[in-house]
Amino acid sequence: MTAACTHGIDIGFASLDYLQISFLGVVQGISELLPISSTAHMRIMPALLGWTDPGSAFSAIMQLAALAAVLSYFAKDVRELLLGTQIALKRKDYQAPAFRMAVGIILATIPIGIVGILLSPILNACGSPLRGLNVIAIACIVMAVLLAISERTCSHARPMESMRLRDAVLVGLAQVGALIPGVSRSGSTLTGALFLNFKREEAARFSFLLGLPAIALAGLKEIWVLWHAHIPLEAWQHLAVGLLVGSVSAFVAIWALMKFLEKFSTWLFVAYRALLGCFLLLALNQGWLA
Repeated sequence: MTAACTHGIDIGFASLDYLQISFLGVVQGISELLPISSTAHMRIMPALLGWTDPGSAFSAIMQLAALAAVLSYFAKDVRELLLGTQIALKRKDYQAPAFRMAVGIILATIPIGIVGILLSPILNACGSPLRGLNVIAIACIVMAVLLAISERTCSHARPMESMRLRDAVLVGLAQVGALIPGVSRSGSTLTGALFLNFKREEAARFSFLLGLPAIALAGLKEIWVLWHAHIPLEAWQHLAVGLLVGSVSAFVAIWALMKFLEKFSTWLFVAYRALLGCFLLLALNQGWLA
């Protein structure tokens, strides 16, 4: 079903009940931090269940649940990064690892910030062509192929400490792909980091820390837009419920992923993405999904 519109903004989530919102909060929380695309699952699950598409604004704001989970799980890393950067600035030690990481995160956020603003009218429009299931299917398959190539051709031996500004910029450019539903922010940055030969668990850690500004900016920007669209109070209550549920499930997802990548490769996600994309193409071709 198509989403509802308020001032041209897609707010289908407002027509869902709290049980549906809670379910989608769990789906969003888990899929946001796994390299399988939360936006894809937020389109697929409602389509399979016959629910209204919750809309791109809901998906963007639900990223704040992932932000809370990442800040909680990597609290020590974030604290060391901020403190280390402060000390480096006082000492004018611009080669300090914490300072280089902070600058790298800032530089890596610029590309998705610029492209996100330019594409905002299309991404947030009701019935946006970029949220089509055919686009999502193709994106899932393409990312499965790229992730597979990174597994087959890269050494996965570099520690986080070896990160250079060039690495951060390259992963930041890869992050731009996440604006296309089905690509996945964590999937694009994880794949980019793997292509740079980082260890799998280090690539995931790099991916999550790198995504903090982008996730925060995207979520807060959507809240600002919805606030000025004067959406009803009930819609805000729906968002609050989704954020609460999504935060808990996102923390579980990030814990599970980090434990998984310490021992295993990403082939499980390669297979899942490829099968998901192929299923969507088949379902669309056979008329199972509109």
